[in-house]
Amino acid sequence: MLRRTFLGKSVAVVSATAVGWGSIMASPLSGRSERADRSFSRQYSAQRRFAQVRFGRVAYIDRGNGPACLFLHGFPLSSFQWRGAIERLSPFRRCIAPDFLALGNTEVAEGQDVGPSAQAKMIIAFLDHLSIHEVDLIANDSGGAVAQLIVASHPDRVRSLLLTNCDVETDSPPPALKPVIEMARAGTFPDQWLVPWLANKELARSATGLGGLCYCDPAHPTDAAIEQYLGPLVSSPARKALTNAYALGLEVNPLAGIEAILRHRRVPTRIVWGMADTIFSRESPAYLAGVLPGTVGVTRIPEAKLFFPEEYPDRIAAEARMLWAAGGRGRSL
Repeated sequence: MLRRTFLGKSVAVVSATAVGWGSIMASPLSGRSERADRSFSRQYSAQRRFAQVRFGRVAYIDRGNGPACLFLHGFPLSSFQWRGAIERLSPFRRCIAPDFLALGNTEVAEGQDVGPSAQAKMIIAFLDHLSIHEVDLIANDSGGAVAQLIVASHPDRVRSLLLTNCDVETDSPPPALKPVIEMARAGTFPDQWLVPWLANKELARSATGLGGLCYCDPAHPTDAAIEQYLGPLVSSPARKALTNAYALGLEVNPLAGIEAILRHRRVPTRIVWGMADTIFSRESPAYLAGVLPGTVGVTRIPEAKLFFPEEYPDRIAAEARMLWAAGGRGRSL
């Protein structure tokens, strides 16, 4: 989530250099160029599907075969965030990435709430629509809050959980969210931030833009990614209003009281955290590991920021496969 102000248990802790993946860490997006990402964007748009549920018409990507793996994206991003990870994991899983209500290309039903609890219910309805009972769940940012709500309310639907930088009960919403909420309450968040970033991609990648705040590589996000993410959100007054509603839905802690429930959820879990993130707390990985009894490992990446899963798809794929092997459930790798 774009959260930046302008104003008891033993866990395997692995550093970015301790696992022998230096080549992976040295090449964000595996060297994906703007030209390549533009081509990928066209392909992604052509492959987009829609599922009609009571919450609206959910846009999603569905690629690969085998047990289902569900990807939940951040704010103000879309399922396009997971393109690299899907590319790498689709040989092993059926990779499904929906756009949340109010984000990406999902069409929201009239009067529908778009807060985290409603998003979690939408995801369950979406899985039911696809006749999918159980998933490996990978989530980032506000998608991580939704993932925890799903684990708490429907633990039988989650085969494994991989959490990256996201809300936790003790840091939701974090103090840095206040300016976003204030703009959203005034109805100006998209016009003040998103419209200028979409119009000026270099501004979006600047120190005070989406790129500088949430990515470690100054070349990201690419022009194609910015258009995928922000274009739909500012395409009409109605979409701008939904974008503001999404931000306002995060004002009251959606995870309040969830810790006591999560302590009884033994879903195999891996936590991968970008430690250069200025949005979420550096203490959250340890907190999550202490709360989730199924945690099998914590990885801290020193230079990574909030949206590192987009930049390091090789790392996400490797961490997911380690988790699936450790969990001992689903298709063998």
